[in-house]
Amino acid sequence: MKYIYSLLIVTLLLTSCGEGKKQSVEAVVASDNLENIRLKRAEVVVEQQKIAEQLKQLDNRIAVLDTTKKVPLITTFKAKQEVFTHYLELQGNVSTKNLLVIYPEFSGVLTKVYVKEGQRVNKGQILAKIDDGGLSQQLAQAQIQTDLSKTTFERQERLWNQKIGSEIQYLQAKSNYEAQAQAVSQIKQQMAKTVVKAPFSGTIDDVITEQGSVVGAGQSQLMRIVNLDDMYIETDVPESYITNVTVNKSVKVEFPILGKTIDAKIRQAGNFINPANRTFKIEVAIPNKDKNIKPNLTAKLKINDYTSENALLIPLSIISENAEGQQYVYTIIDKSGNKGIVKREIIETGRTQGDYIEVLSGIENDEEIIDEGARSVKDGQEVKILTSN
Repeated sequence: MKYIYSLLIVTLLLTSCGEGKKQSVEAVVASDNLENIRLKRAEVVVEQQKIAEQLKQLDNRIAVLDTTKKVPLITTFKAKQEVFTHYLELQGNVSTKNLLVIYPEFSGVLTKVYVKEGQRVNKGQILAKIDDGGLSQQLAQAQIQTDLSKTTFERQERLWNQKIGSEIQYLQAKSNYEAQAQAVSQIKQQMAKTVVKAPFSGTIDDVITEQGSVVGAGQSQLMRIVNLDDMYIETDVPESYITNVTVNKSVKVEFPILGKTIDAKIRQAGNFINPANRTFKIEVAIPNKDKNIKPNLTAKLKINDYTSENALLIPLSIISENAEGQQYVYTIIDKSGNKGIVKREIIETGRTQGDYIEVLSGIENDEEIIDEGARSVKDGQEVKILTSN
């Protein structure tokens, strides 16, 4: 209605101007006549509306006659069965059970350190010596007393065997000898604590206390020893994987700092679920022949928790989901040449690996699936196939 009124007004105005010889926009603008400029603008608006209506009619007719415009262009691929190996990816730190800071068992002056940093040592090898604080003299005196009591006991024993002397004399000699022998043994045990020995074979990583320092039993750190032969990675695994992550499972271990990847196996899987985070622990043994893997080094683990010999894998990007939460993809049926009909297939999916997911049901081997254009088609629609992989 507004359009009709505008047209009538412009028509009347043009009629009132004589025979209505139209002036150009440039001429009207050059006249600087406000009334004429406004009239010319109204005339141009009416012409614009006419052209818009004509374009709309033309577009509608083209849409009816041009059937190729309504056919979406897509690409497809054929689902193929292949081996699917799924990996659980975790992170862990390298550890060793043979990493120990050695503390003294005896208090005194550290009189001698026999090793240096980086030195390889064997189990039981003497590493350091602490001043015994006079125990050696006590041992010498106690040994003399022991020897004397032993001689007395042996003589008394011979007499007792010959029925000479009293039983009490024999028992006293025996008791005295045993007490002296026990005293010697105790002193020797104390003196043994003044000698620091390697608890296992390994390498002296750090000498912490220097020779000549006063050390306290169980308090002063003497040195750190490490064995890089028996290395492992310990990490926590979610409880949902307890049936798949088991002993002897294959593991790919990547050390980002070293730029190195090795193959290993799980040597131990925990039997306890941590109630705080619902995980269990595993240990992965690490071969370390070149000794460049160190304790506390960060590692990435890829654990082979699932393998399927005949899996159907499709890109995650082509999967859609309906209002009921069902996943679906579009396939091609009734194919003729490079054209076909779209069919929506409800699918059930399994594990993902990267950008792909395993399809458990809903599609078959060699079935043609829409790839590019999967988001713009509808069930039952005709499509044109550009390429097929």
